[in-house]
Amino acid sequence: MDEIVIVEYDPRWPAQFEAEKTKIWEALGNEQVVAIEHMGSTAVPGLAAKPIIDLMVGVRSLDAARQGIPHLESLGYIHWHDDPNPERLFLVKGMPPFGKERTHHIHIVEAYGKFWERLLFRDYLRAHPEEAQCYAALKRGLAAHFQTDREGYTEAKNEYIQTIMKRARQEQNIGR
Repeated sequence: MDEIVIVEYDPRWPAQFEAEKTKIWEALGNEQVVAIEHMGSTAVPGLAAKPIIDLMVGVRSLDAARQGIPHLESLGYIHWHDDPNPERLFLVKGMPPFGKERTHHIHIVEAYGKFWERLLFRDYLRAHPEEAQCYAALKRGLAAHFQTDREGYTEAKNEYIQTIMKRARQEQNIGR
């Protein structure tokens, strides 16, 4: 089973992101990739997290980006074909039984589209460390409760995330 583990912030995470970003950019090329951002809890200094580096890869066309999946698979990523989110291509590195433990997630999305807005959550937590600590406490509690149920864990965080997203939009004067 793929257990949900929350660990203290690791100051090596930004460097791990940068190293993987370089590999991904080289694999996909400048013709498709517009930007690669570090997202998720490992992108927020001081925030406890699952020790998995999340990379959001903004591309010009999601359909055209599908052609790059074999290049990412050559880096050890597995494409999740059954991802219920049609706004992204999702790949995982290190996921059992293909590896010992998850180390990276790639979210390939259309640059600056709806999914890209999730960076507001990261940016809000970076700007509000006290809120980041509240989020860490929530995640620890949910990880203890859900243990190996990743979908349940993720779903249980949604209300909190939507509340923070609303605040972030208000702070940035973004409608929706």
